[in-house]
Amino acid sequence: MDYYHSGNYNNESYSFDELIEEPYWGGSKTNLVDTFNYGNYYVKVFNVDNDSLLYSRGYSTLFKEWQSTKEAKKINRTFSETVVIPYPKEKVRIELYSRNRRGKMKKKFTYIVDTANCFIKQDHRLAYPSFDIKVTGTPSKRVDVVILPEGYTAGQMGLFINDCNRFVHDFFKFAPYSNNKNKFNFRAILAPSVDSGTDIPAQHIWKNTILNTSYYTFNSERYLMTLDDKSVRYLAANAPYDQIYILVNSKKYGGGAIYNYYNVAVNSNRDAAKIIIHEFGHGFAGLADEYYDNSTAYGTFYNLNIEPWEPNITTLKHFNKKWENMVKPATPIPTPDIPKYKNKVGAFEGGGYEPKGMYRPMEDCLMKTFKGNKFCPVCRKSIQQMINFYSR
Repeated sequence: MDYYHSGNYNNESYSFDELIEEPYWGGSKTNLVDTFNYGNYYVKVFNVDNDSLLYSRGYSTLFKEWQSTKEAKKINRTFSETVVIPYPKEKVRIELYSRNRRGKMKKKFTYIVDTANCFIKQDHRLAYPSFDIKVTGTPSKRVDVVILPEGYTAGQMGLFINDCNRFVHDFFKFAPYSNNKNKFNFRAILAPSVDSGTDIPAQHIWKNTILNTSYYTFNSERYLMTLDDKSVRYLAANAPYDQIYILVNSKKYGGGAIYNYYNVAVNSNRDAAKIIIHEFGHGFAGLADEYYDNSTAYGTFYNLNIEPWEPNITTLKHFNKKWENMVKPATPIPTPDIPKYKNKVGAFEGGGYEPKGMYRPMEDCLMKTFKGNKFCPVCRKSIQQMINFYSR
């Protein structure tokens, strides 16, 4: 279901766009109800006849991030967004929820889907061939990742195939992914762009590309994203998927990811492998950034008076619901950022773009910097739990 999400700093509203039947379902056929409670938004699907919950998922979108920018205090904007659900056998009610400033989910939108509706569109837009990079089993028992090319011309499809193979090779360099190779499927779509590269607005570089990505999203130079949600979904529909990964043909450092929405990374930066794995931490496992500088365009992104939903940051308001049980008794909370605790799990101040009042599990992690090659134990545990959810 495509819909429009509109508003400003203080307000939001939803409006229906269209229903589209995609040719594949990449998700589980048993773990249909979300058990994580992650994301800034939630979709729930109910059987209209008996009001039973059939399906739910948490997710996030660019709209929430935009709401925390200075621009949102000045103007209203509208974003096209999508929720994907298993095709219903009977009439269902889709409900959309939004997490408020106090961390509570509030119902914002309801739509009844009648499967007899002749206006459920079946035209397969942006149809392109897919190819298997690494397929280990049936989609319903695997984490299915579809890689979409951005800024590769028709003459660069060979480069894209090589980049996809390197993508998968680099992906499995990092634990816990390296221990779960048989739980993933990787497919890619052969879809060329007119131009090579992507937009760099501050340098007056504009490219005609299939997914319309751009650096300087929300005026943050390295934030490489797209507002063209429809093209992303149309292109991804050429293969079964749980996660969408947009691979951009660029050397310039950049990327981004949104939980259960899409991931973006560049193909040829010297840090490309770590960018890929860092962004997937956001998009797949709901991990937060653990750095706390001013490199983002956000204002106050988190309410420091409540626990954030992300599993790897905490305000210590309800630390028992986070990783408190992974901290050794002799480790103080908060944990001093000194050599004695460098390789210990604790609660180190600084994370989620906040220098004070927000805490991360270890001194360093791939969700903080690229100095090392490891996720901290808290992030590894969260990633493994998500892998299990999609593959068991």
